[in-house]
Amino acid sequence: MRVGLCAVVLIALAGCSSGKTETPAVAQGGERIGCALAGSQEFTDTCAVDRMETDGKLTLIVRHPDGAFRRFAVVSDGRGLVVADGAEQAKTAIENDKLAVTVGSDRYLFPAKIKSPAANARP
Repeated sequence: MRVGLCAVVLIALAGCSSGKTETPAVAQGGERIGCALAGSQEFTDTCAVDRMETDGKLTLIVRHPDGAFRRFAVVSDGRGLVVADGAEQAKTAIENDKLAVTVGSDRYLFPAKIKSPAANARP
């Protein structure tokens, strides 16, 4: 009798949960950046960026609203950012005053400080 009652209670509890969790509207974390995820054509300010410095090297962690994330290493060779882990490479371009970064079907717009060619020249 007890086993049957426990089974009924467990079945009733399972029926209360749909198993679906809602994706938050925006990612949790630091500053917001524009992102167009999973092939979306429209940028929204729903991704968050956290900064982490280790041994003098800066890494940016971009958090997606669904909990996914990407890590980027900041480089000073003109590219701005490279993928810190994973097999896919980042494609970068300057768009207006932003650094546009594409990795697979995800696109990000980072604030950028553009150095003039004269600033890079050595005397």
